[in-house]
Amino acid sequence: MRAWCLRTIILSGLISLQALGSAAAQTAARPPVGGIGELPDAMIFYVAHGAADACGPGCSDWIAAEGMVKWDTLKRLIAILDRQGPRKLPVVIHDWGGDLKISTNIGRILRERGIDTTEGTTEVEACDGKSEADCFALKRQGGPLEARMNLSKPRCDLPCVLILAGGVRRSLPPGTEMRLKPGVISNRLAPNMSDEAREGIAARHGELFRLYLREMGVEPELLDIVERNWETGRVTELPPSEWARLRIVTDSP
Repeated sequence: MRAWCLRTIILSGLISLQALGSAAAQTAARPPVGGIGELPDAMIFYVAHGAADACGPGCSDWIAAEGMVKWDTLKRLIAILDRQGPRKLPVVIHDWGGDLKISTNIGRILRERGIDTTEGTTEVEACDGKSEADCFALKRQGGPLEARMNLSKPRCDLPCVLILAGGVRRSLPPGTEMRLKPGVISNRLAPNMSDEAREGIAARHGELFRLYLREMGVEPELLDIVERNWETGRVTELPPSEWARLRIVTDSP
């Protein structure tokens, strides 16, 4: 498992298919999580504790997933899940965009661990009145932190959808805006790829995404929508009726 994850991190770090920028991304980049080569704004995970039913019926503890999905995200996910022992805390996603292939790897890990998924913004009580840097320093310790869920403007873009799909039980708050944007292929070693090379990589990613969706029980028709967006550059907004029809969620809002 660890060797597979290392290979995945290296390969995905070189060639990746990224969702276009999210409006929810922070205006000022957070510092790197820590360590040589790690990236600013990269997704972090921490345990949050709230009031009764804060994260759903009978749920007061959850793992907050916050930031951009990047090549160094998987190791932090595995680390926090390992620290929970037998507890299967739900993962609450608040992504800022990022690598789509890594998003599917996150989903697979969550499914293997039997984890439920949803979307929402975690607000840490100890961050009230603190700067973003001080708040980030608290979160990166991993928690548990007293927190509340903010569901006033729920949003789930393509990386969120791919992570969400990995959940055993999948739900979205009422009023969630699901907007599927086109993606862009990047290669850290050869940024000036030919159109033919990009088309080949896009086709290969498409095959992998389709396989992933089938494995997670989501209708592959979702990928047809995404691929049309890649071809046309358009954005598709999916209403709650489509979430259920395409089996993106298991629990309807």
